[in-house]
Amino acid sequence: MSEMQHRALRIHHDDQDHRCELTNVGMQELGEDDTVLAIEYSAINYKDALAGSGTAPILRRSPLIGGIDAAGHIVQSEDPQLQPGQVALVTGCGLSETRDGGYCERLCVPADFVIPIPEPFTPRAAMILGTAGLTAMLSIQRLQNNEVTPDRGPILVTGASGGVGSLSILLLHRLGYTCIAMTQKQSEHARLRQIGADEIWEPDRLEHNGGGLASAQIAGAIDNLGGTALPALARITQPWGAVVSIGVATGMEFAGSIAPFVIRGVSILGVTSANCPAPKRRDAWTQIFENIQPEDLDTIVTQTIDLENVSDAFQSFLDGQASGRTLVRIAND
Repeated sequence: MSEMQHRALRIHHDDQDHRCELTNVGMQELGEDDTVLAIEYSAINYKDALAGSGTAPILRRSPLIGGIDAAGHIVQSEDPQLQPGQVALVTGCGLSETRDGGYCERLCVPADFVIPIPEPFTPRAAMILGTAGLTAMLSIQRLQNNEVTPDRGPILVTGASGGVGSLSILLLHRLGYTCIAMTQKQSEHARLRQIGADEIWEPDRLEHNGGGLASAQIAGAIDNLGGTALPALARITQPWGAVVSIGVATGMEFAGSIAPFVIRGVSILGVTSANCPAPKRRDAWTQIFENIQPEDLDTIVTQTIDLENVSDAFQSFLDGQASGRTLVRIAND
């Protein structure tokens, strides 16, 4: 009897070739780790678009199945805390970087990678969150750990219309923060206010080429842009505030005045969700599930596509045209 085959989107990338192919794989191709999930939903993140398009060297080996996020139900596991039929998710942990990812009907991973999904959340709701939600929560925890609390003043979120930005606003609102959303997409203003933005700024409110200090207007920020935006945010941050750097949409370089750091005591904090230690990862997911409900997430989803259409959707992320969360339906109903 031939082995059952599972649909997958595999990325090939080397010096001679880059392509995404929809293919079928058997379980023997997916590794020998102790936990197998039947995947129902994944999502598209900016990093997925970079990997899938070959724009950046995300893949550390080739070929690999794409998708840094995955959610579904457990088929088998050697961990007694993970029972068949239980719904669960996996984000980061080397998916679509050093090991096969979530754009496949089956995912084989170590049990330590797996986060159980509590009721009433579903795999679909978990993937509206995904890496974007984890990154947002880790960013807020960094602010909290640096005593940037709701009473200190507003938090500015750049790139607010994207997945991480939208979920940051939702979570900040649920945790009692005043939130400023920064976006150049006027079409997104109503949605951002609906999920919790108290105020909306256009990007030109930031003085990207200024030096020294500017009027202190925010207690902190979550920055998806990088480039000249990061030092500009530091310049308008109140004494002992903090800016969390989580993205590089406008550039990797950092050049700015040290005045915010040595005069106001402003901190720049980094977050990476891909290699977040397991205890921090579990704690962040616990905080997410405790502070929002599945119905809070409906306005975050802007489209749901099938596995066959994933590679065609990457360019909109690279062009900065994507907003909210794009879900990928993996299960073949």
